[in-house]
Amino acid sequence: MTSLLETLPASERRKLGGARSGVELAARPMLATLSDRRDFGDEWIFERKLDGVRVLAVRDERGVRLLSRTGRRLNSTYPEVVDALTAQDRADFTVDGEIVAYADGRTDFALLQQRMGLTDPRQVRASGVAVTYHLFDLLRLDGVDVTRLRLRSRKSLLRRAFAYRPPLRFTPHRNRGGQELLDRACAQGWEGLIAKWADGPYEPRRSPSWLKLKCSRSQEFVIGGYTEPSGARVGFGALLLGYYERSGGGRLRYAGKAGTGYDHRTLLDLRRRLDGMGVDRSPFADPVRERAPHWAAPRLVAQIAFTEWTRDGMLRHPRFLGLRDDKPAEEVVRETAPGRA
Repeated sequence: MTSLLETLPASERRKLGGARSGVELAARPMLATLSDRRDFGDEWIFERKLDGVRVLAVRDERGVRLLSRTGRRLNSTYPEVVDALTAQDRADFTVDGEIVAYADGRTDFALLQQRMGLTDPRQVRASGVAVTYHLFDLLRLDGVDVTRLRLRSRKSLLRRAFAYRPPLRFTPHRNRGGQELLDRACAQGWEGLIAKWADGPYEPRRSPSWLKLKCSRSQEFVIGGYTEPSGARVGFGALLLGYYERSGGGRLRYAGKAGTGYDHRTLLDLRRRLDGMGVDRSPFADPVRERAPHWAAPRLVAQIAFTEWTRDGMLRHPRFLGLRDDKPAEEVVRETAPGRA
């Protein structure tokens, strides 16, 4: 047993699992549930909600591997993160965190888009986009499975086990929170907060032990087509968006169109990609009342910000933030807080 693990209380040491491979533990990350809850007791802690790409990092005898939520390797996209983890004294661990890009002190998903998908080292360097890997959880330390430890114990081990120099950053937390803390976070331009049950284990699933408290609404949507541009606009006019039903045969429900949030390059690149996915019939289960729409196979996933859902199930004021390549289209559903329609 490592010296760090030996510092745990006896009650926590009894929870430790045996040696587990990093691949075994990195199969699925723990995911948060959207919530309207604002009243919390002392058994909860609060972290900043980050707007980036979720990444599990594994180091073992085969080296360092960065893995997306779907298990795709990201080493060539974020080589500076690989180097930073390789330089650590610890040689056998699995950590969970989020890779972000900052602009004016705020996480900027659109800026991160300039790094996502790049695999050529020359293109990575030429992008000029610096990234930060925020570590917020520990699954394995020196080969020992620590997922059954309480969150406070895992975070304590995580803070002490690594040397935090750019691009690595430890994610701090507050011990008290609620509406007032969320209001302050929103005023600072944060995405929101993640409330976490302090005594909870790490569960590789979407869990009510982690709750998303958002400043504004945003989520992923599937792109099922686009409209033609008008005037001086190039590429397309708006993306046609949808989400899959949780039940009822998994139909793709239409949620509206997003016509803002694009730069010139994105308009042209997305038009080219969608034309390569063109289909003859609408992929949506609902009628789409647009003049001469172009349909596309529902493969691409976009991150969309919006103000609210309308009564008829459409997005109000949707705005394109970027494409996501870390979530399969078929897993995109409408996010609702418990008790909300």
